[in-house]
Amino acid sequence: MVEIGHFALVLAFALSLVQAALPFIGARTRQDRLMAVGGPVAVTAFAMTALAFVSLASAYVQSDFSVLNVWENSHSAKPLLYKITGTWGNHEGSMLLWVLILTFFGALVAAFGRNLPAVLKADVISVQGLIGAAFFLFVLTTSNPFVRLSPAPIEGNDLNPVLQDVGLAIHPPLLYLGYVGFSVCFSFAVAALVEGRIDAAWARWVRPWTLAAWIFLTGGIAMGSYWAYYELGWGGFWFWDPVENASFMPWLAGTALLHSAIVMERREALKIWTILLALLAFSLSLLGTFLVRSGVLTSVHAFATDPTRGVFILALLAFFVGGSFSLFAFRAQSLQAGGLFQPISREGALVLNNLFLTTATATVFVGTLYPLALEALTGEKISVGAPFFNLTFGALMVPLIVAVPFGPLLAWKRGDLFAAGQRLFAAAGAAVLAGLVAIFFVDGTTAFAAIGFGLATWLLIGAATDLVLKAGIGNVSASVALRRFTGLPRSVFGTALAHFGLGLTVLGVVAVSSLQAERIVAMQPGETVAISGYVLKFDRMEPVRGPNYTEDRAHFALSSVGGRSLGEIISSKRVYTARQMPTTEAGIATRGFSQVYVSLGDPAANGGTVVRVWHKPLVTLIWIGALVMMAGGVMSLADRRLRVGAPAKRKLKAAPAGVPAE
Repeated sequence: MVEIGHFALVLAFALSLVQAALPFIGARTRQDRLMAVGGPVAVTAFAMTALAFVSLASAYVQSDFSVLNVWENSHSAKPLLYKITGTWGNHEGSMLLWVLILTFFGALVAAFGRNLPAVLKADVISVQGLIGAAFFLFVLTTSNPFVRLSPAPIEGNDLNPVLQDVGLAIHPPLLYLGYVGFSVCFSFAVAALVEGRIDAAWARWVRPWTLAAWIFLTGGIAMGSYWAYYELGWGGFWFWDPVENASFMPWLAGTALLHSAIVMERREALKIWTILLALLAFSLSLLGTFLVRSGVLTSVHAFATDPTRGVFILALLAFFVGGSFSLFAFRAQSLQAGGLFQPISREGALVLNNLFLTTATATVFVGTLYPLALEALTGEKISVGAPFFNLTFGALMVPLIVAVPFGPLLAWKRGDLFAAGQRLFAAAGAAVLAGLVAIFFVDGTTAFAAIGFGLATWLLIGAATDLVLKAGIGNVSASVALRRFTGLPRSVFGTALAHFGLGLTVLGVVAVSSLQAERIVAMQPGETVAISGYVLKFDRMEPVRGPNYTEDRAHFALSSVGGRSLGEIISSKRVYTARQMPTTEAGIATRGFSQVYVSLGDPAANGGTVVRVWHKPLVTLIWIGALVMMAGGVMSLADRRLRVGAPAKRKLKAAPAGVPAE
């Protein structure tokens, strides 16, 4: 099975070369047969890559330690779920997942691109094939997951304990679906630049792919945030780590691309913006791949330490990013700006959105890469941490959040800002009220809480206002309003949900950042600690043996100040037998949208255990908001108008004798 997988991977590389060359040649020479080769080859390349991936997963499930990759990252005592997820819990396996998803998207373009013009479809599939060929070459030459060991070891080294979690089953696949999904937008942009055709129809074809990639990337980032929150035991949801930033930058660029494509589809404006953002989103995805897989960063995400891999990925980055932007510069003179519009209009609001998002992307980019560049050039090590990002990024987000509810209420081409402001009067009043409540009843010592709660309320009520106005609620009868509401396009609901989800996330971030409480105490069984209206009692500590680990498990009883029992919290310190690596398993009790978070520390001098307890108000809204944003994306993707491409050619029925044809 392993040899079959290796052969399938080589065959997929060969097919990608064919996919890159023949459709492109056919498009230039207008030979239909050569252009038609791309679709079946793309589907076959995906099938071969899937076979290779299944072969590697099979080796993991069977604990085949004759495979170097399995020996380095698995153990026979590991639970079956983690054997399967361990397939991509390492550098080689994760790159195989990367090319699997890449060929999957290429096959989707081939299968669902029937309405695309033949030349554009051939060029898109060709660019996808070129990206695939480059990364297949990288996998086969520097990161082959099918290398054998002889003689085969009896037992494996086990997987990094932090990765032995259900989060590994969800986070990397979602993240890669987002990363690699932007490759389709990149391919469409390159194909449009090569062919010189950029119009509203092109934007209509690109937007569903952008939406799909954005949905997956949103889910991947949210899942990674929650995984780090509960698994690492430090109680934080975002640390501005370079690896976190590597996924956040494509998300920011992808969000800008999504809004820009809307303008281009509706008004044939922002053509240059849309092409540039399509190139930028995938370029930042490639940059993230370089940062994580090259070894320049040391973290739980960075599996690769071989400099050869870093140089290879850097060469791929230079080729695709440099080549695409060179093509863009070459074609820029011939690109027309598109439709004209007034600054106060929906187009203007979306341009403002793009300016803030791209500036925020540049801020994160500089803060992430500057320390690496400085160390490479001078050897000096510096750290750019949360204070820099919070100050610069936060300052950019405040005016953007203020502008978000105005966009859907402004007319195309020429809008009325004063009229839109009048419609948002209720949202503004609610935002001011929320800020006053925060000052007088929650936290009067900081303006952050007041501004944050006000902005979150502004987003939430503003998103609902758009639906209320479009349905005519309050101006027409209930039956008419209901009929209008249910008849609204799904993309309208999608926009409102996405903005509402952003408001929920902002509310969660503000609440937990300004209102959380923390206690660090040394406790022995029988002792209690009070925090934010809760009482935590340390009941007992017991040793537990798992399938491939041992742990000291602490049981805590949670109750209200009045003595009402609210359940049990279990937190533990684990040691994984094979690697002798300790981990902290946090205990979390969710009460409404808030959580009580308990993490065990080291033994105390008095014979007890150091216990860190947090009360995190509304913290779950951070991830609930992300789910709502994803739901908004899915709702927009389900809009019938996004499933309509170029009209298919239909043969006219023969008209009866004496009746003129239409």
